Amino acid sequence: MATVNQNEWTTRLVVTDQEAGLNIRELLRLWLIPKRLQHYLRVREDVRVNNSYRPYNTHVVIGDVVTPTVRADELQTPVQTYLPDDHLTLPILFENDQLLVINKPSGVKSHPNRTDEAGTVMNFLTTQLAPQQVQPWMVHRLDMATSGAMIVAKTPLVVPILDRQISDKHIQRTYQAWVSGHFDQATGKFTDAIGRDPEDRRKRMINGENAQSALTQYEVLDTTSTASLVSLTLKTGRTHQLRVHLAGNGHPIIGDPLYQPNAESFSHQRMLLHAVKLSLILPFSDKRVTINAPLPEAFSRFG
Repeated sequence: MATVNQNEWTTRLVVTDQEAGLNIRELLRLWLIPKRLQHYLRVREDVRVNNSYRPYNTHVVIGDVVTPTVRADELQTPVQTYLPDDHLTLPILFENDQLLVINKPSGVKSHPNRTDEAGTVMNFLTTQLAPQQVQPWMVHRLDMATSGAMIVAKTPLVVPILDRQISDKHIQRTYQAWVSGHFDQATGKFTDAIGRDPEDRRKRMINGENAQSALTQYEVLDTTSTASLVSLTLKTGRTHQLRVHLAGNGHPIIGDPLYQPNAESFSHQRMLLHAVKLSLILPFSDKRVTINAPLPEAFSRFG
């Protein structure tokens, strides 16, 4: 359970039998709390065991209540407040005290670009989470035209923990997309590096400016006379990675307004890309959960 005020966030954690016997330093390391925050927790005496500060070499026992408190001036990302917006209630696929996974609709931005902007996931969740006295924190984003499973943190303490899971590839993301054309092989991978498109700042391209390595795995699930339904697994997280890899290899996503801007694209009301499955290890535990996001009706209509 996380409790907050305007400038600090306290998380209440109960030591399990697997964690019993560790000292506080080992426990914080096991929980993937960054060294920078571990330092603040120690020097400010902001990690308590059963309501008392203990030295970091103190060993915990099963049932001990550990309460780390994070303060605003310790965060690498400045505290952001979003305009509340109640025009849309987002479907929640999974929720606990630290995070939630929503089923983001297509056509909704992940976050605002200005402080006076509304109508995004973070604005809607600001309203939805208000009864819990919790605010949303960005972990990762989905493109505006993409739908599906998206993680949002409910306390800043878990943001670097989830970032670490993403960088260590412990968070697994699977998508489905209807794309143009047919594949020579039923399974395969795209390994093209992705960089900026020098002629359009909105876009990325294969081997563009400042290109970075990228890896996408695909599997063909179904076909029509002109298109293929593919399962896509992200092994890296470059901007527009799936859209660029598919379009750059001759299979643009149906309805993609940037990478398939033609009559076929605009004949569909949305881009047919959906984050269908997300797997992660829950912070402060060793439990892996897999969350599925039901396919939108547009996918079945197309097939």
